[in-house]
Amino acid sequence: MNRVFAAQLAGLPVFGPDGESIGKVRDLVIGLRVDRQPPRVLGLVLELATRRRIFVPMLRVNSIEPNAVTLATGSVNLRQFHQRANEVLVVGELLDARVTLASGAAAVLVDAAMEPSRTRDWRMTRVAVRERTGRLARRGPVQVLHWEDLTGLSVTELAGQPQGAQHLVAIFETMRAADVALALHSLPFKRRYEVAEALDDERLADVIEEMAEEDQKDLLAYLDDERAADILEAMDPDDAADLLSELPEGEKDRLLELMEPEESEPVRRLLEYSFDTAGGLMTPEPVVLAPDATVAEALAHVRNPDLTPALASMVFVCRAPTATPTGRYLGCVHIQRLLREPPSDLVAGVLDTDLATLAPTASLGDVTRYFAAYNLVCGPVVDESDHLLGAITVDDVLDHLLPANWRETGLSHA
Repeated sequence: MNRVFAAQLAGLPVFGPDGESIGKVRDLVIGLRVDRQPPRVLGLVLELATRRRIFVPMLRVNSIEPNAVTLATGSVNLRQFHQRANEVLVVGELLDARVTLASGAAAVLVDAAMEPSRTRDWRMTRVAVRERTGRLARRGPVQVLHWEDLTGLSVTELAGQPQGAQHLVAIFETMRAADVALALHSLPFKRRYEVAEALDDERLADVIEEMAEEDQKDLLAYLDDERAADILEAMDPDDAADLLSELPEGEKDRLLELMEPEESEPVRRLLEYSFDTAGGLMTPEPVVLAPDATVAEALAHVRNPDLTPALASMVFVCRAPTATPTGRYLGCVHIQRLLREPPSDLVAGVLDTDLATLAPTASLGDVTRYFAAYNLVCGPVVDESDHLLGAITVDDVLDHLLPANWRETGLSHA
């Protein structure tokens, strides 16, 4: 391909010279010049299967096709990518930048294209812009211009101007929340905040759940208190409790007061337990049914797309009221058992009453041994009065066993 647009390149799979899968393209790195000449494309930011982001120089790129990128023969440096001064991420920092055309008209940059030069260098020679002429400007035609036909793309101008995030958010829509969280970690703080403002509450909550602790606290501190409370309400209660437990008491109490009572109540209950106990690890919202529910009803509940695979692997049965922590625990039903039973049968007839339960005070070590002993991905937490308090999933256990910076460094360092 002689001309490659950044938005089309982002997300393409990357293969080695022998066809082995390397990862996916997440961004392009360019080195901005002092003059207005087209900048050189330094390389690609690739995301490996381990979620580590690495830098691959353009000289290591053998071919760029519409559906894949192939690298040339040679080793790939697996060191974590770190952006240097005067380097700019095209997808992360250029898209949605406000620029000025040669005519003096204001415009928004919606894409940028690179082309190979005679010296085998790639240059960012073209930009796709949409003129800002009024409220409906975003619906206007897109123009593809030469890089030197506009101003506003120096490092200082990009750092100083307010910038939208419409096109970057559109790219993020195709990515998992964990991958978006890693992408935001790689961006300058200014750009990270702009993206956070553009995301809706549900999506931002999903992304924050996947962030490293310091990034979570930084982003929550940036948001105004009202929106921060809305984000906490949209998060899973156990993740919200983990985040709030790291905040100063005054800030934590203020945000809890701003949350709706029905949303803050399960979070407050989780905050009563230490983070490294079963009570601190559990979610208070597993799938809970009464004993007279049918197998068909149970299967309908676990089909909920909002449930994680681990949480959907087990249905818990309690006497009414079924809402935690008031229902008396009777037993559980594994999803494999539900799939083997007639839909009209009652869940009471297929209960596993022999599976041991976890006390809320059980230590992280006890919880880990419990999952290993019973080969589970989900388990019940029950108090001394046989009330179901919640459930622990294996991903919550792993999150506390891995190093604190595992989200940033990738699984290869775990």
